[in-house]
Amino acid sequence: MISKNSDIPEIRVGFIGAGTVGTALAARLSGKGYPVIAVASRSKSSADKLAESVDGCNSYETKQAVADVADLVFITTPDDAIAQVVAELKWHPGQSVVHCSGADSLDSLEPARRAGAQVGGFHPLQTFASVAHAIENLPGSTFAVETEGELLETLKQMASALEGTWIRLGAGDKVLYHAAAVFACNYLVTLVKLSTDLWQVFGVSTPEATRALMPLLRGTLNNLENVGLPNCLTGPIARGDLGTIKKHLAALEKSAPALLSTYRELGLQTIPVALAKGKIDSQRAEEMRRLLA
Repeated sequence: MISKNSDIPEIRVGFIGAGTVGTALAARLSGKGYPVIAVASRSKSSADKLAESVDGCNSYETKQAVADVADLVFITTPDDAIAQVVAELKWHPGQSVVHCSGADSLDSLEPARRAGAQVGGFHPLQTFASVAHAIENLPGSTFAVETEGELLETLKQMASALEGTWIRLGAGDKVLYHAAAVFACNYLVTLVKLSTDLWQVFGVSTPEATRALMPLLRGTLNNLENVGLPNCLTGPIARGDLGTIKKHLAALEKSAPALLSTYRELGLQTIPVALAKGKIDSQRAEEMRRLLA
C-alpha cells in the first residue's frame, strides 16, 4: 500500500480493540498516512464501525486475523484484558505489538516478545470522554513511549505525526506516571465536584455552579501554561492570608464538615508552592502549617 505521506514508513497497522482510544488512534494515524488495514474487537459491531470510518481498513471476526496481517498491532482493549489477548495469539519475528495502557508495564506483552516480536507501550496523555472528543483532543498530546530500538523510532515518529510530543519511560516508571495523570485529570474533576457541592449550600445548582466556575478553571489552566509553577499560584495561601484561611475553616466546620480534612490536606500541600513563589517567608509558612494541621 502506498503511504499518503512519503515521510511515513509503510507499516501496516492493525488494532485489537475498537473502543475510544483505538478508534481515535486509528482515525488520526490513517489521516496522517499510516495504512490502518485491520481491526478486531470483542464487539463485531464496534470493529465494523471503526473499519467503516477508516479508508482501507477491514473488520475481522478474529483477533488472530489482525495479528496475521499487520506489521504493528495496537492492543487497545481494557487494561485487564491485555495480557490474556496477547497470550492467546500467535506472533512472529519482525512484528511489533504495542499496548496503550497508562499503567501497565511491558510484562503483559511477554508472550509476543518470546515469539520474536518487538513490544512497546504508547500511551496518549489525554482525557477521552467520547470517540469524537478523543479524535479532537489527540493532536498536541504528549505520548508516553516505552520500548527500545527500531520500534522506539517508529513510535516517536507516530507521536510527531499526530502533532504531539513524546516522553520515554523506563521499566518501573509507568505506575507513577499514571498516578500523576490521575492527580492532574481525574482528581481535578473531583475537586470541581466538591466546589459545586459547596455552592449548593447557598442554593446554586450543580450545572449553574459548573458554568460559573469554568472561566476560573480556564484562567487557572491558562496561568499554568503561560506563567508556570510556582508563580501561577494565587489565593490565600499564596498570600499568607491567615485571616481568610481561618474564615474558611470555620465556615466549612459549620456547613460542610466532611470537607474539612480535604481542605486542610490540600492547604498543607500548597504551602511549599507558596514558599517557592517567594511571596511568603518561612515564619508565615509555619503559621499556616500550624493552623491547617
